[in-house]
Amino acid sequence: MGIFQDLVERVTAYVGDKTLMHAAVSAASNVIVADSEVDEEEVEVALAAMRANPIIEKGYDTLMLEAELFDGIARARTRVGRADNLSRVAAIADRSIDQRNGVFLIAADAADHEGISDVEHLALDEIAAALAVDKEPLLHQTRVKPSVVS
Repeated sequence: MGIFQDLVERVTAYVGDKTLMHAAVSAASNVIVADSEVDEEEVEVALAAMRANPIIEKGYDTLMLEAELFDGIARARTRVGRADNLSRVAAIADRSIDQRNGVFLIAADAADHEGISDVEHLALDEIAAALAVDKEPLLHQTRVKPSVVS
């Protein structure tokens, strides 16, 4: 199964993996809106992190990602929208740990623009649960900046 899954992941890297892209956009959106402010620099960090993902980068250009991210941010402004975003994140829960970790780290990068606040930690907890990944080791592995007092 590992060889077959690797082949499928390589093929989708060239044709665009919409489910993976929506998971990344939705995770980043929930974190960006968590503190009730949409910081331009958090948006730029999220876009850069998505472009650094080889599957997302090969399937989607910057304008497409930006449009999807702003749609995700618009959804994240309401509870229903945040829940919708989390369901889009959870849609990849059966994927490889590398893809799930990658989506979590995209959200963590957006949150870590000026340190991760308490509300951003809560959003990351929800994202980690939806992805079935372990938040703390991922944050420590990537040397997250100290939290900002909220």
